[in-house]
Amino acid sequence: MSSMSSLFMKTPSHANPFHKTPINHNTNKPILTRVSTRVIQPTTTRGVKTRVRCGLIEPDGGKLVQLVVPESERDIKKRVANDLPKVKLSRIDVEWVHVLSEGWASPLTGFMRESEFLQTLHFNSLRLGDGSVVNMSLPIVLDIDDVQKDRISGSNSVALIDSNDDPVAILNNIEIYKHNKEERIARTWGTTAPGLPYAEEAITGAGDWLIGGDLEVIQPIKYHDGLDRYRLSPSELREEFEKRNADAVFAFQLRNPVHNGHALLMTDTRRRLLEMGYKNPVLLLHPLGGFTKADDVPLSWRMKQHEKVLEDGVLDPENTVVSIFPSPMHYAGPTEVQWHAKARINAGANFYIVGRDPAGMAHPVEKRDLYDADHGKKVLSMAPGLERLNILPFKVAAYDKKQKKMEFFDPSRAQDFLFISGTKMRTLAKNKESPPDGFMCPGGWEVLVEYYDSLAASDSDPVKYV
Repeated sequence: MSSMSSLFMKTPSHANPFHKTPINHNTNKPILTRVSTRVIQPTTTRGVKTRVRCGLIEPDGGKLVQLVVPESERDIKKRVANDLPKVKLSRIDVEWVHVLSEGWASPLTGFMRESEFLQTLHFNSLRLGDGSVVNMSLPIVLDIDDVQKDRISGSNSVALIDSNDDPVAILNNIEIYKHNKEERIARTWGTTAPGLPYAEEAITGAGDWLIGGDLEVIQPIKYHDGLDRYRLSPSELREEFEKRNADAVFAFQLRNPVHNGHALLMTDTRRRLLEMGYKNPVLLLHPLGGFTKADDVPLSWRMKQHEKVLEDGVLDPENTVVSIFPSPMHYAGPTEVQWHAKARINAGANFYIVGRDPAGMAHPVEKRDLYDADHGKKVLSMAPGLERLNILPFKVAAYDKKQKKMEFFDPSRAQDFLFISGTKMRTLAKNKESPPDGFMCPGGWEVLVEYYDSLAASDSDPVKYV
């Protein structure tokens, strides 16, 4: 059996060296080619055949931000941090430091100052010094309370420490401003109803002040959970795509187990990209690895399930890269899906698959979905700062009872299709019942059954933070 790392991170042995890329001789780094085409239907743009260009899409702002200090400076930075006022980070705060440190939020160089925070809340974008606009739909901020604010007063820098009081980063040139929590929640989610998972975990009980500044991260963020080797940074992903000679990268985010409907969508997307003229489109299968709500399957179990999907040949490891996206999950629908798409630009993806109700959830109080199921893909097609990204709408897949496999839904014979919801899937797994043949690969289903069986054995519900 192939190891998980070889399945997930393997560079195909048959691949030719990556096509020769122009080099900036001042920096000795490759000059990346912009992919300027944007499509809603992947074969045409407003009736005109899509132009195919090779090369990875440039990061937002033209340069990938990397905030981890060189190894030679780490001991010095630790000593500096020890002499500074301290701000203790929550688990979610550390995840945001991780996101910022690797450049997922490029061109941000640290936690947002007030001008960046206000632009994000009101415009879902940031205007750069040269007048260009990049997308930024979620506030990436750090809260402090009155006591911390008074202790910091007069300092230009603070040390950020983890739950063990170990220094994680230094925040320089700081700015402290008011944290209007109600407005932040209302503008991010479109509601202030109680029961929003991220808001309750990270905002409602947070401090009344926000502190922004430039980050110096003392060392790479690690979680020591056995999964760190799959947390590839945008820079590492770009290197992997080059090794695989990718001329297009299409990203698929998920926070759920992969079933054969997902696989059908991803393999069909690659087929359509090949028809457009690309020679080697590579899939970035990118499960979210930060905070998720209590009833989502935990990351460790999802990664086990994804491994089985590749082992069982549902997806081809030769043209699939599976990596963990470190961002926390907000469940903020059309607002959040812009963040998910923007971050993948920085990782080198020029195509983004978007489905029904992306980043959505049920209304926390009323018996309805919080967001319109089609608004996510519509917003992505119009979002400021995402013009360079090609949006691929999710085709609806369902279980074809006649073909006994997942197929794209055909409304002319709707009676032949069965829609298996996430709730139904969880119920089947909890009861150790099998889904219809062809819904999910057997190995992947066994992992799900094992997970729900482990919950029953411990006689406990999933923990609040997973």
